[in-house]
Amino acid sequence: MTNSALFARLLGGIALLGVMSGAAAWAFEPEQTECIAPANPGGGWDFTCRQVGKTMQDLGLVPGTMQVTNLAGGGGGVAFAEVVNKRADENDLIVAASTATATRLAQGAYPGNTMDQVRWLGSVGTDYGIIAVDADSPIQTLPELMEKVKADPSSVAFAGGSAVGGWDHLKVLIAAEAAGIDDARSVKYVAFDGGGEAVTQLLAGSVQAFTGDASEAKGFVDSGDIKVLAVLAPERLEGDFASFPTAKEQGLDAMGANWRGFYAPGGMSDEAYQYWVDAIGKTYESDEWQQVMAQSGLAPLDLQGEEFEAFVAESVAKIQEISREIGIIQ
Repeated sequence: MTNSALFARLLGGIALLGVMSGAAAWAFEPEQTECIAPANPGGGWDFTCRQVGKTMQDLGLVPGTMQVTNLAGGGGGVAFAEVVNKRADENDLIVAASTATATRLAQGAYPGNTMDQVRWLGSVGTDYGIIAVDADSPIQTLPELMEKVKADPSSVAFAGGSAVGGWDHLKVLIAAEAAGIDDARSVKYVAFDGGGEAVTQLLAGSVQAFTGDASEAKGFVDSGDIKVLAVLAPERLEGDFASFPTAKEQGLDAMGANWRGFYAPGGMSDEAYQYWVDAIGKTYESDEWQQVMAQSGLAPLDLQGEEFEAFVAESVAKIQEISREIGIIQ
């Protein structure tokens, strides 16, 4: 190789390095990451933020510790409005979402807000609904509880962590419909800001039953405070939840799956969006997260980016249909 040819090759290499270093300089790297849980501590959204945040930290996907901010109110509406109206351009922010989020969007319960105002990142599993009572309750089965509702609707109040008409409420109505209770309005439901607060009210005797998800009930089951009457799944869950009967095996064809995932501000940069999509995908695939899923009763649901956005849109459409059928919306 001649000196001139060698010199040209070296120049080409230097130019390529310059392009590569320029691309690296523009790549997104998070600095102070934050996850908003749109409810008080102890519920499913709080669980999603804290467990995913910890797993991302353990995997080295985020620097330092991910901050978790509890922003309760309006069945997630306060957090949604905050992100859309005040934090639309933030790149270090993600927000826990679920079927409860899709439910409120489907019913127009976030005034002036729609799903296309944010960016949908990915899912980390699906959480089947449960119906439970205080551990000391004489009621042993879901049909027994529903018969009590039929006999005297005012005698049973269900507590849930979503707003009236939200997903926790819909799960009770789906079970009630399966039990032959035609008047959805006769079923008494009391809304709280998160599943943790709802269980607290159950234990205090303020309500007689709890509707939530397997993951948020796990700690209260382990402590012996609540008794799960039924899981709203097609078949029994695995692991620690295998002892809980399904509604279906008790003669009530009621199912309610609550997907769990994240959205981001609508003005997030494409580089940041792709970073978070990839980070959620890597988290889901990790052995650490698979262990969390097994311990908390989460079932598989692995969707990211455009696939996840399409899934959320389909969830919103289906819930609109259910909500019309049971009279929540016109």
